[in-house]
Amino acid sequence: MKINRQIVVFDAADLSAESTFWAGLLGGTVEAEDDWHTVYVDATPRLGFQLAPNHVQPNWPDGEPQQIHLDLYIDDIRSAHDEAMSLGARLLKSAETTESKQGFQVYADPAGHPFCLCWG
Repeated sequence: MKINRQIVVFDAADLSAESTFWAGLLGGTVEAEDDWHTVYVDATPRLGFQLAPNHVQPNWPDGEPQQIHLDLYIDDIRSAHDEAMSLGARLLKSAETTESKQGFQVYADPAGHPFCLCWG
């Protein structure tokens, strides 16, 4: 599978506060949408921030829930899906259609860590 881009995605209730913090720390800029912000550093997307209105801060290192997942941007969802599944991934949420110009499917690795295969 050819991965075109990797983005670590943070869940956050306050997207502006979270994305502004990381943009400042990394020397980047923020591109904001209603429920998604992207931090760019040197014109390259580095971090994503997903609106999670009921976000609960982790009680690390002893706490939960999941706070971060990986987005992998790929060219061909069918072959990427097959490869991920053959390596031990579990499909958690499929796209309504894989024929659209953009979309994503949610998977878990063998230990249950979530990641998305995205296209578009």
